Amino acid sequence: MHKKTIKDRSLDLFIYLFLLLMGVVTLLPIATVLSKAVSDESAVISGKVGIFPVGFQLQTMKYVISSSQFLTSIGISILVMIVGTVLAIALTALTAYPLSKRNLPGISFIMLLFIFTMLFNGGIIPNYLLMKELHLINSLWSLILPALISVFNMLVIKSYYESLPESLEESAKIDGASNFTILFRIVIPLSGPVLATIALFYAVYYWNDYFNPMLYINDAGLKPLQLYLRDIVMDADSSSALNKSADDMMNASPEGVRSATVIASIIPMLLVYPYLQKHFVKGVLIGSVKG
Repeated sequence: MHKKTIKDRSLDLFIYLFLLLMGVVTLLPIATVLSKAVSDESAVISGKVGIFPVGFQLQTMKYVISSSQFLTSIGISILVMIVGTVLAIALTALTAYPLSKRNLPGISFIMLLFIFTMLFNGGIIPNYLLMKELHLINSLWSLILPALISVFNMLVIKSYYESLPESLEESAKIDGASNFTILFRIVIPLSGPVLATIALFYAVYYWNDYFNPMLYINDAGLKPLQLYLRDIVMDADSSSALNKSADDMMNASPEGVRSATVIASIIPMLLVYPYLQKHFVKGVLIGSVKG
């Protein structure tokens, strides 16, 4: 068995220390926000809170999650994320399959059209006018439809399909299987890692998207969580943003409310990610690198 030299060990130690440092740097902002969310109001206002909480309390978190607007917004975000991710991964997988066939007529021209959309798009105003003509302003479909297909994600799945042995499909065709049967009973079951990875990409996009809601949603009852969170962070008076009275704000500072809202907004993604994380590296590598 090959033994590592002192140089190799030193390099490994450096890599581990560097990754540990990057992890700490990444967690510091989250730790600071979390500390403000669970610290005493006076400590937050006086600026005494750092990465560790001062005067631990959970009243601010309870205050935030008890807001009817917060509950409505998080429900809308979860609905948009689930519906959007399911439709997007289905449509992307269906689009990638025929494009993975080199004998498809006009494949080069079709791929050129897809690549073109990665570099150029109509812009904000044409997209808004399109949504208006489709009567999708103040509709949740305006948050789902624009992102149903990402060309980058489609290319990753396409590369994964191309890496599958052709003999599998040839054997299925000999047995009389149609293209749809091959796709749904052979190709997709074998594409679990890459589909889980792309589903995570779509889920994170739909969850974090606030630009499309800012353009297309004017109804306060249809605001997703990120747009609601933006209003909280940018509003100098959190009580007005939360639709609460001044008496209700007695035990919650504006900065603490903002921090608690940020923490509450990332919890759903933290719960979803561990189930898909094991497929993440494998799916990206196999789907994006093809020898």
